[in-house]
Amino acid sequence: MKIKKIKRVLLITALLQINTAFGEDLLTVYQQALEADPELKSAAIKLDMVAAQKGQAIGEMLPQVTANANWSENNQRQHFRDRSLTNDYKGTRYVLSVNQSLIDFAKFWNWRRAQEIENQYTAENTEAQHALIHNVVEKYFEVLEAEDQMRFYQNEEQATEKKLEQVKKQYAKQLLKITDLYEVEARLDQIKASEIEAETILIKAKESLRALTNASPSGLFKLREDIDYIPLEGALEDWIAVAKSENPTLAAQISAIAAASNEVAMQKSKHLPVVDLQFNYYDTDTGYQSSQQPKTEVQVAAINVTVPIFSGGVTTQKTHEAQHRLALTENENEAKIRALVKETSDAFLSSNASVRRINASLKAVESSSKSREAKEKGFKYGVETISDVLDAQQSEFKAGRDLSQAKYSYIKNRIRFMHAIGMISEENLQEINGWLQKP
Repeated sequence: MKIKKIKRVLLITALLQINTAFGEDLLTVYQQALEADPELKSAAIKLDMVAAQKGQAIGEMLPQVTANANWSENNQRQHFRDRSLTNDYKGTRYVLSVNQSLIDFAKFWNWRRAQEIENQYTAENTEAQHALIHNVVEKYFEVLEAEDQMRFYQNEEQATEKKLEQVKKQYAKQLLKITDLYEVEARLDQIKASEIEAETILIKAKESLRALTNASPSGLFKLREDIDYIPLEGALEDWIAVAKSENPTLAAQISAIAAASNEVAMQKSKHLPVVDLQFNYYDTDTGYQSSQQPKTEVQVAAINVTVPIFSGGVTTQKTHEAQHRLALTENENEAKIRALVKETSDAFLSSNASVRRINASLKAVESSSKSREAKEKGFKYGVETISDVLDAQQSEFKAGRDLSQAKYSYIKNRIRFMHAIGMISEENLQEINGWLQKP
């Protein structure tokens, strides 16, 4: 018997460890998303790519050194009337060339453009990190919200099934009409249909979270009941100003405008003269020269001036293209500013509205519970109908669902607001993670 008890204890302990291992809080899900998110990886790759482009732009302004070596053997034959002469010339040829740009505005503006693109991709990488935090919170609580809605419908179904059993017994005793029985059955069918819809929403929410983390969610930590839902402070206009200055998407767009402007300057500068310093060293001993004495080395230092005169209109058309791209980027910036203002306003107002909705829903849950109890008592004494009882029960569960939605809406809108103003961070994750309780 003792051995069986020990085995049972070990089995229970193992099961508890398994349940704990499969429990996932918000930070655990975030770590999974960090490892799996392709958007974040792409942003990091783009940053490495533009760093290489910047290095290329710098390299174009540095000295360009080339060396060339050649070994050859030439045969020369001379034919006379009575004889032929053959001469062999073996030799080597060495050339060293050094070129340094002195004045080349196109290379300068190309380097400036690469700098701005690097700033743009840096901001986009920051935005990818912010978006991941936002998405993790949103998808996580969408699953919890869907689970709560599913649970409410299941509880309502169980309560309605109990009502159906009571009605069947009373109908068998001829205390109720057949219409009462039909009404409860119809109401139960409606709940089951809503439950199917809620189950579909739950499956979709889990799939969305799985697409983010590349892992199926299981045992997510639930939201605690003792959370103090505080409205956002400050004036909306001030927060919009913060969003315009701190949001990395706008910062990336500003750098994109600067890069496009530098592109225009680069294309225009291709009409200007180019000045470079050149140094060449020749040491040749090939062909006929190998038979000459003394040996000759040649060193040439020169300043070259290249003046572009006509390129078939290519430079002009490239300048026009760059100008159009600049105008397009500026229009995109204006559209993103307007979208950011709307997003900040919506998130701010929705978050504070959720606080008021939570308080109202708490009162609704309390009052609907009292109403349902009163209706049930009245039904026992024949004062209320079964329809009144079902309506009161439905109102109670609806109030519970509304309260649950209001809580999750507050959290999602709050993190959405932090994302919009560009101040979202892992500290926000840690704060929200503290609102969860272990399974």
